[in-house]
Amino acid sequence: MNFGDDRLQRHDPFDAVIVGGGPAGATAGAFLAQKGWRVLLLEKERFPRYRIGESLMPYCYFTLERLGVIDKIKRSHFPRKYSVQFVSTQGTVSTPFYFFEHFSHEAATTWQVLRSEFDQMLLDNAREKGVEVREGTRAVETIDGQGAVAGVRAVDGQGRKHEFRAPLTLDASGREVFSMTRKRWKVRDPSLNKIAIWTYYRAALRDPGLDEGATTVAYLPRKGWFWYIPLPEDRVSVGIVAEKEYLYRNTRDPQAIFQSEIGTNPWIRDHLAPGRQEGRYWVTGEYSYRSRYCASNGLVLVGDAFAFLDPVFSSGVFLALRGGELAAEAADRALASGDCSAAMFDGYGKEITRGLEAMRKLVYAFYDEEFSFRAFIERFPQLRGDLTDCLIGNLFRDLQPLFDGVAEFAAPPEPLSHGKALIEAR
Repeated sequence: MNFGDDRLQRHDPFDAVIVGGGPAGATAGAFLAQKGWRVLLLEKERFPRYRIGESLMPYCYFTLERLGVIDKIKRSHFPRKYSVQFVSTQGTVSTPFYFFEHFSHEAATTWQVLRSEFDQMLLDNAREKGVEVREGTRAVETIDGQGAVAGVRAVDGQGRKHEFRAPLTLDASGREVFSMTRKRWKVRDPSLNKIAIWTYYRAALRDPGLDEGATTVAYLPRKGWFWYIPLPEDRVSVGIVAEKEYLYRNTRDPQAIFQSEIGTNPWIRDHLAPGRQEGRYWVTGEYSYRSRYCASNGLVLVGDAFAFLDPVFSSGVFLALRGGELAAEAADRALASGDCSAAMFDGYGKEITRGLEAMRKLVYAFYDEEFSFRAFIERFPQLRGDLTDCLIGNLFRDLQPLFDGVAEFAAPPEPLSHGKALIEAR
């Protein structure tokens, strides 16, 4: 798109421009505005809008509390989530991992959320904190010059072109990966090349008592799995994740694949039997990736715009929230010092990749044919607490004893070398 004509609208500089209004962008924006910085957030869609990723980890609580939205979520109609449980291919349910048995804090009770409402809540909070939010405005390109990103060019819903300058741009564009695509920084994780197919049911079964809002992971043959997430208004989010070769072995029709796979797990079959499917069947694939760099001069990547990991343990929203908070802390220091170079985000990159690597090790173990949670706990009962820490999001601590034990069942992945700030990598 040509931005060099007279209709281009140039705006007074901001301190920071954020691309994307999802959990990562809204979180980063709210924290920066609280520090007194002038923040602009550009969101190409208009909220509320649909997103998958409905199950919160308990450790989301702490960022949500610091954002000031925890009381609103407590008053919401989102089902309470007390645990995660695993179901074998024969339909046998594991002893649930009840978070409160390990973690004596009200954060041990978390939620299954409608992302349309949850994301709206976070974006509204950013507005209330002072962020200037422009919905229906699509970022088209970064403003590059003198070795640094100096803002964003965008187009609004009426086709008007805008130029927004700032010493720092935060890319929180989600899986659109605005900067990663343009800079060719995307590196896929070849061992996590899965396909997901999902849809929604009404009036499907829910387990009784505390298990009514549990996240259930039900196994398919060859280490595939179903998710089963109870939502408000008697809806259930249910999806399949497996290798492309397995799911597409007979057909590529998502409805046919989904309906066929229901019969492979008795628990899923019985829970869906009284329900009725509604809406479309959604498909996505090849979704585990990480950017080659977390930051360059004047630019930092946040949330799914930096990395996305297989969703088996529902880590996506937590990493977006915590990543937005960590990025905002680093951005505040950078803006206060007048230095928004990539080096200022070195610590942010190391910290967020530390959490990503911990979760990635557990995801690899989950997909290993030799690993099972039951056998692992029987062999290492003293590590059940460390394992539960991963499941609740307490990732930013020393978990080496856990993964030493896991390594006796499943080969750990080699740590990824990419994800550092660009200046450090050079």
